[in-house]
Amino acid sequence: MTISEELLDELLKGCERPEDLLGDAGLMKELKIKLMERMLGAELTSHLGYEDGKDAPPDQTNRRNGSSAKRLKGQDGELPIAVPRDRDGSFEP
Repeated sequence: MTISEELLDELLKGCERPEDLLGDAGLMKELKIKLMERMLGAELTSHLGYEDGKDAPPDQTNRRNGSSAKRLKGQDGELPIAVPRDRDGSFEP
């Protein structure tokens, strides 16, 4: 996958200082959070067998059930993420 210059320009818009990119509220941390949440959502979609925003198959009793706040600890400190849930609690990311 190649990231276009236009996408990079859009992401870096407003980054004027190193902290804007690498700081505690910087772009890199936000990207990590958003990517992690996107991956968790894709895992739940695979687990449930239907896309978010679509109707579940008629024989599917388990459904999406919001999310829980979690904090991941890593090299860059803690990352607050929203982990999606399912109704019967069988989803384990």
